[in-house]
Amino acid sequence: MQIAIVGLAGSGKTTVFNTLTRGHAETGGFGGMELHVGVVKVPDERLDRLAAIFKPKKIIQADVTYVDLPAPPASTDGHIGTEDLPAEHLARLRDSDALLHVVRAFEDPNNPHPEGSVDPARDLDRLDVEFALADLALVDRRIERLKQSGRHGTPAEKEANEREEAVIIRLKAALEQGLPIRDVALEADEEKAIRGFRFLTQKPALVLLNVSEGDIAGAGETVAAVAAAYDHRNALIDALSARIEMELGELEPDEAAVFMEELGIAASGLDRVIELSYKLLGLISFLTAGPDEVRAWPIRDGSNAVDAAGAIHSDLAKGFIRAETVAYEELLGFGSMAEARKAGRLRSEGKTYRVRDGDVVEILFSK
Repeated sequence: MQIAIVGLAGSGKTTVFNTLTRGHAETGGFGGMELHVGVVKVPDERLDRLAAIFKPKKIIQADVTYVDLPAPPASTDGHIGTEDLPAEHLARLRDSDALLHVVRAFEDPNNPHPEGSVDPARDLDRLDVEFALADLALVDRRIERLKQSGRHGTPAEKEANEREEAVIIRLKAALEQGLPIRDVALEADEEKAIRGFRFLTQKPALVLLNVSEGDIAGAGETVAAVAAAYDHRNALIDALSARIEMELGELEPDEAAVFMEELGIAASGLDRVIELSYKLLGLISFLTAGPDEVRAWPIRDGSNAVDAAGAIHSDLAKGFIRAETVAYEELLGFGSMAEARKAGRLRSEGKTYRVRDGDVVEILFSK
């Protein structure tokens, strides 16, 4: 899973990146073109508890890759700013599974806002417009190409082109009305038809309001106000103080706990952003456990047992026989897979079984 961190110059997105990755990328560049990549291990206390039972050689957490991207140049008439990003940057942006949009909601006289005032709603709309213009340019090019060549080919190819054109025209209308593509209700076959375009406004978005230390207590009201005006599908809005969270990450656990209590911070920003990232993408984690390793595997909520097998290795999916599974909480109570089996709680499930978050799974397969 890869999430692109985006935001306007001065929003604090690189500070957010450092908070998440415990990195030390230079901040305060106001729009530098450097790209930062970091892999974050997903906190999951269930792994430690399973490790106490199985005594594995290693524990492997699920991970998320975060990419801190520079702000795109502003568009002008006949000129799409996002498309001026370096090819690697634009590819990273389009290949990402979701966007983490950092929006400035703090005052700092030492680093004044480039626009002269702090206005989260304005800044949120500004970057949304840039991404919509980039998508609209793609849509226009595709429509023109379909007009030129889409009428040729076999009857089946012509029919496919006509279906695609109908979808693309709907997307164009939505974009011209100021709506992101994720707001357009698409059937499964329609989504498949446009998958290769990797539209920016189709990606789920986590909007993170970056507030100051003094605004932490009232952050909930700020989130509610922005959320009321930002009524889009597949979008979540939250707030944190990136600078405070980064400072917390540099403290010893006991010192951090005291500091968090003083500031009224109930949980770390890292944990919350990871949790929201999972929620946004509709992910759950199933678990595997044994003497070699205890591991968390992220999959889409609603995935079946064969999907879970494929997440581990394609050979397991091809030769799938059955999945032996027990709920994490039950396994803790029994203390071992053998005791869970004796109690009849280790279930044998077939291909269509819907895997649940926290299922401890062993895949049986033919080689």
